[in-house]
Amino acid sequence: CRQYTNRSCEECLKNVTCLWCASSGRCVEYPVRRVLPPADLCELRSARWGVCWVNFEALIIAMSVVGGTILIMLGVCCCCCCKKKSKKPDKDDERAAREREKRRVRQEERRAEMKSRHDEIRRKYGTV
Repeated sequence: CRQYTNRSCEECLKNVTCLWCASSGRCVEYPVRRVLPPADLCELRSARWGVCWVNFEALIIAMSVVGGTILIMLGVCCCCCCKKKSKKPDKDDERAAREREKRRVRQEERRAEMKSRHDEIRRKYGTV
């Protein structure tokens, strides 16, 4: 990487292990053990890696905005899904309760009908 010092950013960044420092015009080895280059090596606003038109500072801001937006969207989606799921069982419960009530009413009607038939039969044969 040092051989590209004082040349151009494009030449330096052809090698993916290199980092271009725009303020000093140096091409240095990217410190792979660290996520961000240390300030004594190159300031974030002057550091270029991968492409010459994006500095680390802008990259960090952009990734933070994109990441925050994704997290907010996931949160909204989770809230919407949870609300829909909690409403759906309520409707199902109401429907099931109505069905149970209908069955209970029909059963009561059948019981009353059977009781009247039995009473009729008892009167007919005089067992009442």
